[in-house]
Amino acid sequence: MNQITLTGMVLAAAPIGEYDRRVVILTRERGKISAFARGARRPNSALLGMTSPFSFGEFTVYEGRTSYALVSASISNYFQELREDVEGAYYGFYFLELADYYAREANDETALLKLLYQTLRALTNPNIPDKLIRYIYELKSIAVNGEGPQVFECLTCGDRSREKVFSIRRGGWVCCECKRYITDGVPLLTSTWYTLQYILSAPVEKLYTFVVKDEVLEELSRVMKAYMDEYIGKTFKSLKILETIVE
Repeated sequence: MNQITLTGMVLAAAPIGEYDRRVVILTRERGKISAFARGARRPNSALLGMTSPFSFGEFTVYEGRTSYALVSASISNYFQELREDVEGAYYGFYFLELADYYAREANDETALLKLLYQTLRALTNPNIPDKLIRYIYELKSIAVNGEGPQVFECLTCGDRSREKVFSIRRGGWVCCECKRYITDGVPLLTSTWYTLQYILSAPVEKLYTFVVKDEVLEELSRVMKAYMDEYIGKTFKSLKILETIVE
């Protein structure tokens, strides 16, 4: 078997047998992988903390024909702050679950890993509302995976100057001349359009550098819920728990 070192983050972990653990890791080099950590559930195992969700660092694995075996890890960030905050933890678990949904094995997931890391860092910043972080992450994740809405010009005619509405089914901007062909157009505040445009165009490092007014946050909430329902349509367990905590 070939021994390699991968940079990544643990997305999920599950017990296997009496002492072992199976972990899902989002890696920069190999995309999403599953690895078996033998003895990781023993109290004195060096792999115990390294195989917990949120752990980010370098993972040394043996690469077999059909699976990986985790040998050791050098963790640079455990995101301990999230483990000590119930609400923050469930936001984090939801972000991990969404990354797990999108990530693929043997795919270049560098952008998704970078986004996930910066998003978890933002969760530890008390100056940015967790709800705003959620909507930014959802929208940017969708965009990274090629399913983001068009918010820069009309989807039908390409106009950039006329009044516009947001259509979930069309996937974004529809101008006032073309909206007669749709039935689900919703007007948004100018500030909401600017926010959507910024999220989709800004580099990951600049994503979590702003806050918005309550009315913009409310519109982002409605847009993202409807967009996620339309284009993903999956029930995330951590999100269901999170929504019972924050409401």
